[in-house]
Amino acid sequence: MTNDLDALLTALYVHLDDHVLPSANQRRGPGRPRKLTDAELVCVALAQVLLRCDSERRWMRAAPARIGHLFPRLPGQSEYNRHLRDAAPVLLKAALWLARQTPSWWENLRLMDGTPVRCGASRVTVDRSGLGEVAGYGRDVSHHAFYWGAKLVLITTAEGSVCAFSLAHPKELDERKQALHLLHVQPPAPGPCPIVCDKGFAGAGIEAAAAKLGHPLIRPVRGDETQPGVEVFPSWLRQRIEAVIWTLKNQLGLERHAARTTEGLWARVCQRICALNAAIWHNWLVGAPVKRSLIAYDH
Repeated sequence: MTNDLDALLTALYVHLDDHVLPSANQRRGPGRPRKLTDAELVCVALAQVLLRCDSERRWMRAAPARIGHLFPRLPGQSEYNRHLRDAAPVLLKAALWLARQTPSWWENLRLMDGTPVRCGASRVTVDRSGLGEVAGYGRDVSHHAFYWGAKLVLITTAEGSVCAFSLAHPKELDERKQALHLLHVQPPAPGPCPIVCDKGFAGAGIEAAAAKLGHPLIRPVRGDETQPGVEVFPSWLRQRIEAVIWTLKNQLGLERHAARTTEGLWARVCQRICALNAAIWHNWLVGAPVKRSLIAYDH
């Protein structure tokens, strides 16, 4: 474990416990008190992702040696799994708070894209899984393939901090409706700003609705458009959000989420996005080069 990770977890815990998830205000339910506060649970969950330990069972065996000097009161594997599934609201709150603490939050530009989150590859998995509320059959246009899973829509800053995101059933809510719903429920910027997206978000309805909310959409020109609205498209900006998606799926393990319930999938998505925002936030704190902002910490 690197000194950088120790510094990140220490700084993150202090800020979360003081400003975002104060332990003094944490309500206690019936039964034995939890070993970890909400701020501690977020830090332990982020350490799991940043150290690329996809399995919670293996992480609970390795955690005492990796972060035991920072968090000596670690729970058992079953308790950690149960609390992590219920921790999606605090992980979401921490992720959005981290995005607002970086200077790029105040930039007048956002990037938006959608990507499939695959949840199974066999009919047996589809029948036995508890993901029916959010997972279904959809088409991955980028890879010309069909999949069974959920659709993840991200809105990020130009630097890569995720400032709004949502999961949806790929058939019940298409990409454009999901993006418009996300713009309503999670404001991606402190004020009106343009959003760079791809051709999948083309349509008079969503463009008018997004512009009414103060977020004009900038996208490539489709081949069937007789009066193109965009003649020069900043294609290099599109590569930035593609890099964010690649980082979430490969370096931070979103492709290997192994979730079997809707609550578990949402918690794991929030966990990965919170880890990404935490790494970018910490790089701003220590003055690290921008090129390191999307690199997960390793051991």
